[in-house]
Amino acid sequence: MPPTNAEHIARNSWNELRRRAFHRRHASEARNALARIERTLGKTNPAELRAADAYAREVLGEACYAPWLRVYTALNGTFIEGWIPDNYYGWIVVPRLKGHYGKVSDLKTLARVIFRDTAFPDAGYHVNGLFYSQDYRAVTPLLLEKTLFHDTDKIVFKSDQSGQGRSVLILRQQDFSLDLIKSLGNGVFQRFIRQHEVFSQFGSAAVATIRFTTVIDDQGSASLRACFLRLGRDADSHVRPATEICVSANLLDGCLQSTGYQSDWTYMQTHPDSKVAFVGTRLPAFQQCVAKVLELHGKFPFARCVGWDVTVDVDENVVVLEWNAEYNDVKFSEATQGPCFLGLGWEKLGQADYEVRGPSQQRGAKTIFG
Repeated sequence: MPPTNAEHIARNSWNELRRRAFHRRHASEARNALARIERTLGKTNPAELRAADAYAREVLGEACYAPWLRVYTALNGTFIEGWIPDNYYGWIVVPRLKGHYGKVSDLKTLARVIFRDTAFPDAGYHVNGLFYSQDYRAVTPLLLEKTLFHDTDKIVFKSDQSGQGRSVLILRQQDFSLDLIKSLGNGVFQRFIRQHEVFSQFGSAAVATIRFTTVIDDQGSASLRACFLRLGRDADSHVRPATEICVSANLLDGCLQSTGYQSDWTYMQTHPDSKVAFVGTRLPAFQQCVAKVLELHGKFPFARCVGWDVTVDVDENVVVLEWNAEYNDVKFSEATQGPCFLGLGWEKLGQADYEVRGPSQQRGAKTIFG
């Protein structure tokens, strides 16, 4: 039965309220970021900011996309055509090029089902009250516990929908209990990774991750579009957006840029705890990591932009800790090494022939790295 006129009006009104709230939230975050950047780097050339504003209106279609373009401009000292504002990505690109397929990555237990790849360090699962082995056989909690800890003193549990470091728990065997796991809900047990010495030199015990952003183009080919290293602080058990240090890497050879950034856009040339400089560091097994994420994206091309959180262990094995196929946040990459998405036609997606319905969920909108 088709919707009535009243239902259609109500739905449009609700969508408009969501749209305005979404863009207001981003505008506030971007204004705060711009103010912090300009306190450090000085006022941005007004002509460059006007160019950003004009691009938002004339190319992307609305002035509400200007705030993030202004942030990118301030950080780089000049406006560059082709940048994708983070709210344009979330409101326009995500629903158009991912639909509901991006939501699949929220279900941590499905990675091995979808990809059939041992690069995911999954060791077991808890789903809807039952425990499962690595190969998805139902097992008793006691058997799973013995399997999880047979050669290690700690494991990691990640709840479904635990992006941005939420609901990530490092467990020792003495802490493992049926009541605790059931209280955490559905999720995946992963083996604890002993990271490569390149990451350990920065001092944090938190396992460093490399965020690779890959895209499926209109010909169906996967390509790498952005890459940065995420480092924890001394007090962190795992990398968290509120405290992480992010450093962009060269897409050809994996060499780090000289400057890293905290979540408030404070920048530095050395890790604040270890004082180790970023420049001169090359990410380990870089080409193997790139090959792996491109291979994986080819197995699930329906979500056409994916952020992969990858690390390399002490034996130089590539380990894919998780994938983010819904809202994977592009502002840090765009600001530090963009425009990352040139040639894809994304700037045309918001034109009038497409009815924008907006994102169903935008986790990470209050952080700059996601």
